[in-house]
Amino acid sequence: MQTAIEVRDLVVRRGARAVLDGFSCAIPQGSVTGLLGPSGSGKTTLMRAIVGVQIVASGTVTVLGHPAGSVPLRRSIGYLTQAPSVYADLTVAENARYFASLYRLRPADADAAVEAVGLTGARHQLVADLSGGQRSRASLACAIVSRPEVLILDEPTVGQDPVLRDELWDHFRRLAADGATVLVSSHVMDEANRCDRLLLIREGTLIADDTPAAVKRSAGTDDLDQAFLTLIRQRKGVTA
Repeated sequence: MQTAIEVRDLVVRRGARAVLDGFSCAIPQGSVTGLLGPSGSGKTTLMRAIVGVQIVASGTVTVLGHPAGSVPLRRSIGYLTQAPSVYADLTVAENARYFASLYRLRPADADAAVEAVGLTGARHQLVADLSGGQRSRASLACAIVSRPEVLILDEPTVGQDPVLRDELWDHFRRLAADGATVLVSSHVMDEANRCDRLLLIREGTLIADDTPAAVKRSAGTDDLDQAFLTLIRQRKGVTA
């Protein structure tokens, strides 16, 4: 498989602390890759670096053959942040249609994105009147409306009910099947089994980079939570 995203020796500092310290990984095109780790492990910082909005101390990030954040990538990347990024004084449909218009897409394309995230019934509601989970879905609709080649999703299923979570993951898989590269962050290990590949990160360091089955096999367990703990302990034993 071709590489869609390549990170080499990335260092990001916050004050005297290295949030990411020599981080390297390669994310294959047309895959769903899970970025998993506890809060504060550096997941959002890595995603910001891939999108091109993070100041880095050193290292390189290449997306679709271009430096992260460069002009050719502006129409190729969709980015969902943890905080809803939609206009509260517009309806769900108006938000989606506004973002669609930026790409010279039709209102029908915006309506399809709203339907894909399960908000058709709320399409005429103001975003200000939505629940937190619905606002997140409205933001997701705006992120996917252009059918980007690379989709960066920061905790997209937080606050969603199990049925909708399942539907969203089905949609992520369909996007990958159509050739998109999807990077999804989460701190919920039960979502990891839905991914083609996993990046397990802790304290800015890559703990594992492999398929879910291979990660579990290397740790000698069928439980991903336990696998993560085992790999952390193994790493501590090596570096102690």
